[in-house]
Amino acid sequence: MTIFDEIKADPANAEYTQRGWNPIYAAPKTAKILIVGQAPGLKVQESGIMWNDASGDRLREWLGVSKETFYDSGLFAVIPMDFYYPGKAKSGDKPPRLGVAEKWHPRLLALMPNIQLTILVGAYAQHYYLHLAKSVTLTETVKNFERYWPKYLPIVHPSPRNNIWLKKNSWFEAEVVPNLQRRVREILQ
Repeated sequence: MTIFDEIKADPANAEYTQRGWNPIYAAPKTAKILIVGQAPGLKVQESGIMWNDASGDRLREWLGVSKETFYDSGLFAVIPMDFYYPGKAKSGDKPPRLGVAEKWHPRLLALMPNIQLTILVGAYAQHYYLHLAKSVTLTETVKNFERYWPKYLPIVHPSPRNNIWLKKNSWFEAEVVPNLQRRVREILQ
């Protein structure tokens, strides 16, 4: 049984499996860049294609790569903090379920020995991978990205919902994105 099949068969995921939903992730053994996000949105869950929405378009722009490179090169892995769309909350989507990353990420990471950069999209991934105190904010973490560089790069979620954050924090696209693009180019060459 593959990890994909094990995730689908996990009793914790029965509700999603019964809906006909598959876990959304990609872990090619040739991957050099790992993107850890929150959880798939509904559009992504229904299409089965990760980052297949406006957020994905902006993410690929920030990475400086085409859709073809992102999806077809085998150089990008995507492992969200939860493999399934968690449902709607008052503002945005519900958070990823607890325990998913702890249970499955180590096994998936073991399949990808060539990861050179892990991009941590949003506070859930950043707190988990960087072992941050709950009081540490996303803005503080992203602004101090060089502390975690070059193994990790914490970024804000590329969702259009974050346009206000991006406007208030213009340093992100002026400083962080060029560093990200430069590092991605180095890794992909």
